[in-house]
Amino acid sequence: MSDIIRRDPRAEWIARNRLHPLHAAMQPVQHSWMGPNGVIRKNVHGIGFIGPNGIKRIDRSGVQQGGASKRTAAAEVQLPLHQVAAPAFYINVVPDMVGGRLSSHDRDLLGLARQLAGDDGAVLVVVFGEHKESAFATAGVDRLLVLDGAEFDGYSPEQRVQGLRAVDNQFNPRHWLLPDSRSGGGELGRRFAASLKERPATRVWQIKDNTCTGRAGAGQEDLARPLPRLILAAAECADPVSETRHEVLPVELSTTLARSLPRIEDLGAVAVDPAAIPMAEAEFIFSGGNGVKDWALFHQTAAALGATEGASRVAVDDGFMARDRQVGASGTWVTARVYVAVGISGAIQHLQGIGACDKVVAINLDPGCDMIKRADLSVIGESAAILHALIDAVEAYRNGAKRDAA
Repeated sequence: MSDIIRRDPRAEWIARNRLHPLHAAMQPVQHSWMGPNGVIRKNVHGIGFIGPNGIKRIDRSGVQQGGASKRTAAAEVQLPLHQVAAPAFYINVVPDMVGGRLSSHDRDLLGLARQLAGDDGAVLVVVFGEHKESAFATAGVDRLLVLDGAEFDGYSPEQRVQGLRAVDNQFNPRHWLLPDSRSGGGELGRRFAASLKERPATRVWQIKDNTCTGRAGAGQEDLARPLPRLILAAAECADPVSETRHEVLPVELSTTLARSLPRIEDLGAVAVDPAAIPMAEAEFIFSGGNGVKDWALFHQTAAALGATEGASRVAVDDGFMARDRQVGASGTWVTARVYVAVGISGAIQHLQGIGACDKVVAINLDPGCDMIKRADLSVIGESAAILHALIDAVEAYRNGAKRDAA
């Protein structure tokens, strides 16, 4: 039997959905929790396990109860390495890399590329400029080509198309995959298709039997067509790679790109008031709930971080935030790259609304609340003290950056 620990997405979804009839059966046994007066309570009946002879035993080491020893052993298990020594063909992917890291849309795209590559092909990822991503191996990348240079910085679609043309001439991939997104992939893909004089498939959400299906008619209809060479895929077009790790061998262009005078001048980023950004488009959301007692401090922290403010339904009903700031199934569904929840316990409607967020940070007093279970990073403590420390850390970082620049 394989020692690989495999995820069950359906079981995880049931565990998060309180309305599902099997929700209670999927919950782990809670051995301790904080009572209403701040005292830690323990469930004496939940400690231990039933031995083979029917007698209840207590394991102090924590191995049988999923303690530190078990978690350490699970962390040491490595995914099997997928190697392609001599690729029969390439599937090229150009991710958005917003903020220098793979987004959830990029990972879905790599999962689709992995399906098209099969066992004989290799997934080649083309990245422009410096990046901060360290998980290419577990995302399904076999080859990595970094096109670095000042000409690719900022908004430079003409230079990037020129670079992709050089990659196309050298590797002659079977398919090109780009995210059909507003972060740059949609525009770059269409410019690249015009340069190649090819008709791309856009808003593709499914590929099966050499046929791709994309959204049409304002998203109300599906359009099926033969699989083209250039594909602009929508989010959730495939499941991300999760069961293998890959080599991520670096490759380089064999030719030097000819420098041309750009016809588009990038004047740099324009500062935007975070409060003016619609909730559905915000990349960084700082959200408050019933646990926030000092709302002036909350607003001060959001301003220091440069984040868009959000709120739970309880905070909105109590009049602390406007109705258009409500996050959740009964408010706005958000897709932020970072979502910070301050004093939010995690009602099912709220968890549904943040389901598409990449990273969730929870600040809460209750270590057993649903938001802590959902979060990628949790901070247990009084929100006021944590927000003060967060403001001090941001100011210290910015003052240090100013001194370095001087």
